[in-house]
Amino acid sequence: MSFTSGSFRGYDEDRSVVLFSMIHDLTEVPCAISSDAMDFLDGAKRTPPAQREQQFMRLRASIESCAERKFANAEMEGRPPGIILRRLDFHS
Repeated sequence: MSFTSGSFRGYDEDRSVVLFSMIHDLTEVPCAISSDAMDFLDGAKRTPPAQREQQFMRLRASIESCAERKFANAEMEGRPPGIILRRLDFHS
């Protein structure tokens, strides 16, 4: 089973999440991480929306590692099913 980096989709200001994707074999898996989770990982407070892409790229390895763990544990949510990362996912 292969789970690799996909693409950065952008920052959804209304939902306060960064949208990105991962690739499982040949299937794209939609993913999102909350702004709060990224700020927690980064040790930052209220990163401006214009800086979210840079922040995501800086934290990408940690974010994708967590997404891979949730995928392996079948912790998919929503329609279509995807991975949603929250601050709580990074406490362990």
